[in-house]
Amino acid sequence: MKKICMQSFVRSIAVAVYIVAVAFFMNNAEAIFGKEDTVITGVAALLLFSLSALVVGGLLVGKPIFLYIDGKKKEAVHTVIASAGWLLLFFIIALVVMLIVK
Repeated sequence: MKKICMQSFVRSIAVAVYIVAVAFFMNNAEAIFGKEDTVITGVAALLLFSLSALVVGGLLVGKPIFLYIDGKKKEAVHTVIASAGWLLLFFIIALVVMLIVK
């Protein structure tokens, strides 16, 4: 169980780092690309959304799917729950930081 928790923690940290990188990019995109919206802007946004779904899905759901296929259903469920718990904790920490900084 401890191994599952640590692996979920590492994958959740990877997701959090990815989210911070995407948020940083989106926050600075106007300075990088300019203010003008074009069709390419919409295409780029949808591609980023699709890429994000793939990356986060792979990090959080990939391992549980393989565990489930291998017949380790209980371990797969524990992995999903542990990952969700870590992400919830990171979310709460982000809210607290936002309240302190504000």
